[in-house]
Formats: sequence, C-alpha cells, structure tokens
Amino acid sequence: MSWTGTTRRRKTDLMTTIKIGNHLIGPGHRPYIVAEMSGNHNGSLDRALQIVDAAADAGAHALKIQTYTPDTITIDDDGPDFRLSDGHDLWGGQTLYALYQKAHTPYDWHEPIFERAAARGLTVFSAPFDATAIELLESLGAPAYKIASSELVDLPLIQLAARTGKPLILSTGMADVGDIANALKAAREAGAEQIILLACTASYPAAPEESNLRRIPVLAETFGVQVGLSDHTLGIGVPLASVAFGATLIEKHMTLARDDGGVDSSFSMTPAETRMLVDESERAWRALGTTRIGPTESEREGLRFRRSLYVVADVEAGDEVTAANVRSIRPAGGLPPAEIGRVLGRSFTRDVAKGTALSWDLI
Repeated sequence: MSWTGTTRRRKTDLMTTIKIGNHLIGPGHRPYIVAEMSGNHNGSLDRALQIVDAAADAGAHALKIQTYTPDTITIDDDGPDFRLSDGHDLWGGQTLYALYQKAHTPYDWHEPIFERAAARGLTVFSAPFDATAIELLESLGAPAYKIASSELVDLPLIQLAARTGKPLILSTGMADVGDIANALKAAREAGAEQIILLACTASYPAAPEESNLRRIPVLAETFGVQVGLSDHTLGIGVPLASVAFGATLIEKHMTLARDDGGVDSSFSMTPAETRMLVDESERAWRALGTTRIGPTESEREGLRFRRSLYVVADVEAGDEVTAANVRSIRPAGGLPPAEIGRVLGRSFTRDVAKGTALSWDLI
C-alpha cells in the first residue's frame, strides 16, 4: 500500500516525546490523563467551570472540550439520514441537530473555560470541527488539537489543524488501516510532526470486549507513532489495562455526578474515579518495569531466606544423615534442597550442632 514507505521512515517517531502544556507524553513518562467535558456541562457555563475545577482537583493533566455549533457539524434536517436509530442506547430517535444543540459548548464559553483552566494550572485543548473552530482555538492559544473519530476521514480538516504546528491527536474509532494511513499522510504533508493515535471504540457506552486493547502495540508498530486510548466503557478497568499495552495517553469523559444526567453522563467518570485513574494509571505504568528476569534490588535481602539444607538436631560424628536431622528449611546458606537425595544415608564427619547449614565437608 502507498503508506508503507512513509511508515518505515517514521518508525523512530514512536519514541519521540511530545509536550502538551507542561507535561511530557511518551513511553518514558506516566500516562497523560485527559478529562473530556463534552456535553456534561448540561448547557450551563457555571457547571462547565465546576467541571474544570473538579478535573484540576482530581489531578487530571488536561481538560478537553469540543468546539462546534450544531450548524458547523450538521444541518437542521429530520430526514432518516440525520436521525439516530431508535435502538441507540442513549440518543435513540433524536436528530443530529437536536443532539448537538444540547451537547455543544458555545463559542463564547471558550475564553472563560480557558481562563479558569489556566488559573488552576490545568491544560485545556479541544477537538475542532471546522475552520472557525480552529481560528477560535488559535486565538486562545490552544496547545494541541484532537480530531474526533467521525472526522478522521475529513482530510482537509486534519490538514487545517496540522498546519498550526501543534501536537495532533487522531482518534481512530470505526477506522480501518487505510483510513488511518490516509489521515496520517494528510497530517504529515501539512507539517504535523507530533502525532498520537488513539485506539477508540466509537460506541456510547462501549462494551469492554470491543475495546480490543491488543491493537495498541499493533498501531504503534504499524504507524510508528505513540498510541493512546479514547475510552467509553464504564469504570476504569479498561483504561488501566491499556497501560500494559503501551498507551501513553488516556482520554475519558468526566462529569460531576452521573445522577445529574446529560448527554454523556452515563458513561462518564466522576471526579473520584478520575483521581483513581490518574493515580492507578501511573502505578500501572511504573509496574511495567523491564524484561529482565532475576532478583530485583529489593529482593536481594530475601535471597538470604530461600530454603536450603540445615542440620535440625544435634548430631555426633558417625551418625547417619536422616530426614529427622537434616531438612530443607529457611534460610539459605546450606546445600540446595535438590541435594537431599544425595546426602541421606551418609554419615556425619564430626559433631554438628542444631542450626548449622549443611555443607559437603560435614558428611
């Protein structure tokens, strides 16, 4: 395929550390946790600012919003093409326009959201959906851009975001290898050098068994870039598991309380769960360690207490070695337990006190 050569040239990108705000992102750094506000503001700027504060208090590294209006993302049409199927778990029967009318973050909210985040030391960036969104976000100094899964096929939009020179995060829900390759090619041709792909299952909520976390290292190897996870499952088990597969960034929706309702609340994490995700993802990352097999530094003291053969009763020279006077016990120091068959039946060469490590010169 046409993307193969580009992929091979870019293999070293995988280890490139990317900086967004004050945080470094890459295999050598703890997972970058992004709290997605989406429509959980429920149409209230005050609530949106409360979510900013809650994300900061929970230790999230970034807050992500979405920058669109109903008219920049779709049109007001109630035909079947513009209506979610009745069987949709959350939004069945609604028109796209009506859904986005409820979920969008108004353009005039962006500045106060950015200001509150800055005051709290929280990075904020957004997913733009058209040129006006990028223009607004550039005026606010957005440090990165995220392309949503449904927009991965909008190559002109990807190139607009790429031309800013900011880090670019591409979500790959629903995408096949060709879609991803085309998006990466468009981004790179427009000058993007810092790219992160997000493994994503674009269903809301997503079933854990459809998360397919094993694709994370495959995407990284195939395309030579960092790979993270955009997660829509319930709980934090799936994103924590993604760390073991090399996810360097985890994005997950956040709300103040699921009982508050809202378009995304049912699959969003609470502030307490966000704090747990921040803490436990770092713990999981630290646990990855290396491929070395052997005692760790902290285990060296424990080596003293491995089993070995000890004399467990006072004996005299000439006594027979039996299971009653020699046993495999803790600590180390004596002959290996595997030698028990060779020592039983021999005779002691001298008097030996109980608690003496057995050695060949004693028998």
